[in-house]
Amino acid sequence: MPRANEQSPRRPRGPRDEPGVMVERITAAARTSFAHNGWSGTTMRGIARDVGVDPALVHYYFSSKEELLDASTMPPQEWLDSIEETNAVPLRERGEAIVRNVIWSWAQPAIRETLSSILMTAAHEPRTREKLKAFLTTSLLPAIADRIEGEERLLRASLSASQVLGVVMMRWVWQIEPLASLPDDDLVALVGPTIQRYLTGRLG
Repeated sequence: MPRANEQSPRRPRGPRDEPGVMVERITAAARTSFAHNGWSGTTMRGIARDVGVDPALVHYYFSSKEELLDASTMPPQEWLDSIEETNAVPLRERGEAIVRNVIWSWAQPAIRETLSSILMTAAHEPRTREKLKAFLTTSLLPAIADRIEGEERLLRASLSASQVLGVVMMRWVWQIEPLASLPDDDLVALVGPTIQRYLTGRLG
């Protein structure tokens, strides 16, 4: 025990990292919290505790929880690049390629945390919901629809995306068995042809 005239050690209140490093540490902690606890279960104070800094420091870099959510749910460039590469695959093979890209994406910790954060908060936080909607309508769906001919191209892309989203929620977010533990190759074999039918098969 410390003597009466000695002070107990305190946790440092300020950062020892460069500002960019500290911002990344805060956003990484926020990303994890939003992914696992959702919007209501995440607080600025809790994030500060996870990082090991004073809450005032979190407020210094981010004025509100909404601003922190924006920063922590920015899609990683690596993931965006992977989508672009997948959509460059010949259309007749793209169903399987999409499923394999989804499997790869959720195996990457940073991408998984970001996507989980988005999905966990989009249902009840308008800012994230609008971001997700904008990304789907202006980026993802047009990319999937690329090289698809006919008036149904966006419908086909939407049906494909809905299949992917359903698998993502069941397998990785909610972890519903037996889909959650289905071998990757089995998932590709079962879901890939369905997405391929949406892309190139007959609808209706």
